[in-house]
Amino acid sequence: MGLLKAAAALSVIITVGIFVSLLLPSIQFFREISPWDFLSGSRWAPTFSDPDFGVLPLITGTLWTTAIGLLIAVPIGLGAAVFLSEYAPERIRRIFKPILEVLAGIPSVVYGYFALFFVAPVVLKDLFGIEVGTFSVLAAGIVLGIMIIPTVASLSEDSLSAVPQSLREGSYALGANTMRTTLRVVFPAAISGITASIVLALSRAVGETMIVALAAGTRAQVVTNPTDNGQTMTGFIAQTATGESNPGSLTYNTLFAVGLLLFVITFIINVIAGIIVRRIREVY
Repeated sequence: MGLLKAAAALSVIITVGIFVSLLLPSIQFFREISPWDFLSGSRWAPTFSDPDFGVLPLITGTLWTTAIGLLIAVPIGLGAAVFLSEYAPERIRRIFKPILEVLAGIPSVVYGYFALFFVAPVVLKDLFGIEVGTFSVLAAGIVLGIMIIPTVASLSEDSLSAVPQSLREGSYALGANTMRTTLRVVFPAAISGITASIVLALSRAVGETMIVALAAGTRAQVVTNPTDNGQTMTGFIAQTATGESNPGSLTYNTLFAVGLLLFVITFIINVIAGIIVRRIREVY
């Protein structure tokens, strides 16, 4: 118990430390740039001779890639989890589980090059005839979804497998088939764990860097079409955080302001998800 308390306290200390390290330079930034202009502005050009600091283009790029990634990862991941937990024989499960683990272990930079040199030109343009350029939030979002499939599938499968067998047997005894038992009994009983897996995948998608930095593009604009070139918050940080930024300068502090916004967004997501998961767990 003492070890658990120490681990919890250390986690809180680290979180507070990260927040403070982002907050202090951000305060310097917001002394020069209005927070309202920062959050509502539609032009992001912090390094130009005529700079603008409206972060809305970065937010829209992040939302597009995250939404596309979840649209791909959640159905496929949950389908894989249900198959492995409820339908697959033990032999098939021993084959598919390691494959999921291998996908989870591939470096994100490899996924980025996969999106850049295969998904965009071959899959989207040649195979489906979608007019996309070399860089697009669509290609980045698709590969981002592929990357987080193992997160959804593995955690959801663990939650489904943890449901007591007696619940399944009771459903079968009432005449329900496997599909009805899965959808009406097993899935609701495991919904808290499934929700947690989706939230974890969402947080990872929002914070992913290399895929969006390589495949989404560097043009900071308000993205209205998934085939557009766009820049995300993490993409901007990765492409701007170089040795050329002088500590204490406005450009340098911009990195911390965007990082603080990213931290706040992911924190809010996790807090809301934690509340939802606790309420669902109380129901079941």
